[in-house]
Amino acid sequence: MKSRYFTIHDHPQGLPDRELFKLEESDLPELQDGEVRIRNTWLSVDPYMRGRMDGVTTYIEPFELGKPLEGAAVGEVIESRDSRFKEGDKVRHMGGWRDIAQLPGNQVESLPDFDVPEQAYLGVLGMPGTTAWVGLNIIAEIKEGDNVLVSAASGAVGSLAVQLAKAKGGTVVGIAGDQKKLDWLESKGIKAVSYKGKDARQLSEDIKNACPEGFDVYYENVGGDCLEAALNNLKVGARIAVCGMISRYNDEGPSAGPSNLAMILIRRARMQGFIVFDHWQHHTDFINEFGPKVAKGEIDYQETVEEGLEKTPDAFLKLFEGGNQGKMLVKL
Repeated sequence: MKSRYFTIHDHPQGLPDRELFKLEESDLPELQDGEVRIRNTWLSVDPYMRGRMDGVTTYIEPFELGKPLEGAAVGEVIESRDSRFKEGDKVRHMGGWRDIAQLPGNQVESLPDFDVPEQAYLGVLGMPGTTAWVGLNIIAEIKEGDNVLVSAASGAVGSLAVQLAKAKGGTVVGIAGDQKKLDWLESKGIKAVSYKGKDARQLSEDIKNACPEGFDVYYENVGGDCLEAALNNLKVGARIAVCGMISRYNDEGPSAGPSNLAMILIRRARMQGFIVFDHWQHHTDFINEFGPKVAKGEIDYQETVEEGLEKTPDAFLKLFEGGNQGKMLVKL
């Protein structure tokens, strides 16, 4: 059996060109004891993948040049030599960016049994959902009535973070771009602030107008002007959970930090970065709590879907153009 997959053969500088991604094909080796062969049905693309293209080890190993790229995926087992899986099982794994994955069984997990579409386990009930939950509950230690500011508030993580924060009863402000995203936030009772065409000063003023009393929690996904604007609007004792800084992922060299970093001192704030995989022991708790809510339609999750394996690089690149509302997915 053959597998088609995407590779890269060079490390990009800045935003990758579409031509960097090569669709290749090879014969799969004979299935060995303990291995599983999976026909992927949905692929995830995520901003963190950009860092894996630089050839530098960060909190995760870089992609290997000329080898299949990796990412979360769900699919159906089509052949198994692992007693834990049988043909027809629906599973999740990290053999994405390809149509057929062949992996050791210990790198594959069965999908939980909730009445939700299978791709939900790549988004609202996958890494993005767990990331939103961990950032608010474990890192920021959100409390009832806290005012919360979220950047990239209509993205895969941010769109869930604003809803979880809203359930705590405080004022929630979401920063987003185009009007459709702002309208969605307002429909959920979130005060929406656009970053488009604004410098840090103007964005700071607009955030203050949305919540004059300031914020107990800032959920950071963007960096840059969003971070500088947020620092001006913190309450004393505020907590900042740093999930990502997508505005800098394609920078070709060092860029200036916020000019008002002293606000962390002035507001006696705590700023902590986190990687969700360091807290994956909470994933089961999150799934058990929110799986039923998603199944009942109590959590509104957004998806942007590209069709076909060939569209995987296009879906990935759109993440850096604000081209997604909610989770960006590729349907095979």
